[in-house]
Amino acid sequence: MAKPSQYIGQGLFYALFMGVIGYFSTFPAYTHLPPDETLIKLSFSHAGQHKGACRERTPEELAKLPPLQRKVTTVCPRERVDVVVELEMDGKQLYHEVLRPAGLAHSSNSSIYRRIQVKAGTHTLKARLKDRDGDDFNYMREETVNLAPGRIMVIDFKAATGGFIFKNKNAI
Repeated sequence: MAKPSQYIGQGLFYALFMGVIGYFSTFPAYTHLPPDETLIKLSFSHAGQHKGACRERTPEELAKLPPLQRKVTTVCPRERVDVVVELEMDGKQLYHEVLRPAGLAHSSNSSIYRRIQVKAGTHTLKARLKDRDGDDFNYMREETVNLAPGRIMVIDFKAATGGFIFKNKNAI
């Protein structure tokens, strides 16, 4: 049989445990963002163009191959070029990165996820991406946006829809 002192001890232990959980559920206070700031999230995956051009195999190369592989006469390199991403706000560069393609043969997507805290207000954002050889950027978008305090702006990229997509979200 349990003694009354065991019940009292168990009750005190539960009370202490609930007190600790209750304290840490409300303190210390967590602030997602300072009151005058907003967050820009730059997040996407994109594959750069292939390095080099495809070429036709010579008859000598085809003769050296096994018979089942002779049907493929065109050879294309697997490796892809680096993807260069830049983000400017009001003429000041916020972010610049050269993204290497993933994979052992550097033949997969280049991925990025960055969180950038900025002051809230109306700003001009310019996003640029280069996914091919050469000096010029082949995707660019410039937009004037109102970044409200505590909100999140997500910048995504989809080549099929023309490039960068700016989305305003509520903070969670």
